[in-house]
Formats: sequence, C-alpha cells, structure tokens
Amino acid sequence: MLFESILCAVLYVFFKCFDYQLGTLYAFRPIVVCPVVGAFLGDLHTGLILGASIEALFMGSVSIGAYIPPDATSAGLLCTAYVCLLGLDTEVAVGLAMPIGTLVLGVGNLGQLVSNWLTSFIPGIALKGEGSKLMALHWLIGMWLIPVWLVLIFCAVYFGSGAIDWLVNAVPSFVLNGFAAAANILPVMGFAMLLRLIYRKELLPYLFLGFLITSYMGVSTLGVALIAIIIAVLTLGFLDKNQTTAQIEGADDDDF
Repeated sequence: MLFESILCAVLYVFFKCFDYQLGTLYAFRPIVVCPVVGAFLGDLHTGLILGASIEALFMGSVSIGAYIPPDATSAGLLCTAYVCLLGLDTEVAVGLAMPIGTLVLGVGNLGQLVSNWLTSFIPGIALKGEGSKLMALHWLIGMWLIPVWLVLIFCAVYFGSGAIDWLVNAVPSFVLNGFAAAANILPVMGFAMLLRLIYRKELLPYLFLGFLITSYMGVSTLGVALIAIIIAVLTLGFLDKNQTTAQIEGADDDDF
C-alpha cells in the first residue's frame, strides 16, 4: 500500500500541477486520469469505466467567473485507487466522487489564500528592482502547493483506504444500494449541467434523436457518438473548405 500511495500522490501532482505547463491539454480530467491510474494499479478496465462515469458527472462542472468547481482530478484518482486497491464497487465509488472533489477543493481554496498573500509582496519587490527575489517569489507561488498535494493525496490513499474499507463494511446494505442508485443518476446530472451551458433550441432535435436511437433502436453509446461525429462533419462543413471558411469569417464574436 505504501508504494501505491506514493505513486498516486505523484500522479496527482503531475496531472494537477504540470498539465498547465505542457500547454493545457486538459489531461487532468477524470477521463484521462482514471485509466492511467487504473493501468498503474493493474486494472485498466476499471479505470476506463470509472473515467467515463466520473467524467460524465463533472462534464458540466466548469469554472465560470468566481465559481470554482469541485476538484475532478482528485475525485477520479482517489475513486479509482479505492476500487483497484480495496475492491470497492464502482457505483459506490462514483457516489463518493463529488464529496471527495468538494473536500479537496476546500484545501485548494485555503492554499490560494496563502498564494494571494505571497502575491502581495510582488509590487514592493518590483519597485526595489530586486529581480532575483522576484524570480524566487514567482517560483515559490507556483510550486509551494506541490508538497501539500503530495502529502494530502498520500494520506488519502494510505490512511483513507482503511477508513473507506471500514465504512463500507459498517454501512447497511440499503445505504450502499442508495449509493449505487445515485451513481446511475449523477452522470445524467452532469450532462444536464452541460446542456444548460450550451443550450440552444436548434440543438434539441439532436438531443431527442440520440434518445430515440438508444431507446428504440438499441444502439450503444459508442454507436451514438459515431453517428454524432458524422452529423457534425456534415453539418459544420468540414468536408467543404469554402463553406468552413465562410462560416469562420461570418462568425459573431459577441458572446453577450
């Protein structure tokens, strides 16, 4: 368990802190984090299942203005670790994803308070022309949270695994069944939140088309996704360069 805890902590820091340094690839999303963690812990299949389920839950949870969503990276990583290391049911793990993300978000917010306090020293140092101190402070603000995240995730896996195992064994079965039911509902909530952000009446026919295809024709989710890609290619004119150019030139950049 010690090695796995250290591995999870290092993976979290890589996904959480260094993704922005590599061009913001959004590799910190659960759909990427869970399969990677599952592969390192010897259960890629479980990682893929959890990645899709937890990503659906957090899909519509985005940062807008002053709102900061729960930490999806820790939710995906810790839930995958608990399932792979403890044999926890995937439904129960998905039900724990949002509370885990919210708790880690609270720690992150406290860390940002310290970062803001350190930032207040920048104007004075800059006015004095102390370039070396300014550079050192720059690196301190960007890196000081790394050891905090390492310790937090290590403790969550190393000590939290026993607590989660005890809790699952102590909780009555009907409560676990409730977690399983909630796990089936939460991804739908994620899609609903996403739809609320991108809703336009022109998109409703496609929404109902996907529902009808899955409900009455028995097409799998992958099949619906492939059909959606074909519709997007035909509708947006990816095959017609002149049409694509005309759409880009005539686009309206006024988002308000």
